Amino acid sequence: MAKKSDSFYFENFATCADCACRAAEFLADLMRNFDPQRVKESIDEMHAIEQEADEQHHEMSDALITAFITPLEREDIAMLSDGLDVVVDRIEGVLHRIYFTNIPSIRPDALDLVDLTVRACNELKALIGELARFKRSKSLRDHVIAINTIEEEADGVYIEAMRNLHTTCEDVREIIAWRDVYTFLEYCADACESVAAIVQTTVMKNS
Repeated sequence: MAKKSDSFYFENFATCADCACRAAEFLADLMRNFDPQRVKESIDEMHAIEQEADEQHHEMSDALITAFITPLEREDIAMLSDGLDVVVDRIEGVLHRIYFTNIPSIRPDALDLVDLTVRACNELKALIGELARFKRSKSLRDHVIAINTIEEEADGVYIEAMRNLHTTCEDVREIIAWRDVYTFLEYCADACESVAAIVQTTVMKNS
């Protein structure tokens, strides 16, 4: 395999972050304009985005196996690639749970959570865009802080959504279904925060 240029690694990360944004927007659009009859066909569209992210992840893994010199420490690159892959997996996981728990309509606080997912992914994409020039970036730290803030906001919305679900809903099946959906929506924000933490640690190690 030919030696990969430094730009390969950062472009790969950027593509994965873009996949996360597209997946989040796709999920948000489906939930805002919800039609239960559309959910099954939407799974294939979401999976195509997830497959694209997987291909980038595998390409990065293959490159690291043969690389002699990398722009960042090999372990940090692997962790960041894994983290970005998890973000897309979590977003796809929300759609799977909407499908297999047979959600008939979307609760308003779920829309709040998916909007936070979109915001977190957009900040993540901006953060990854700064990574190649982290030594002179003036906004990288701001994006990390923004992602952390969004994750905290998502925690609050999640807690209140779960409280509201358990105090106002009397249908046990609906409670079980929505607990699963809410939890995976909150996982999306957690996954973005995890990537931000990896970036922050990587930058400190390489500064």
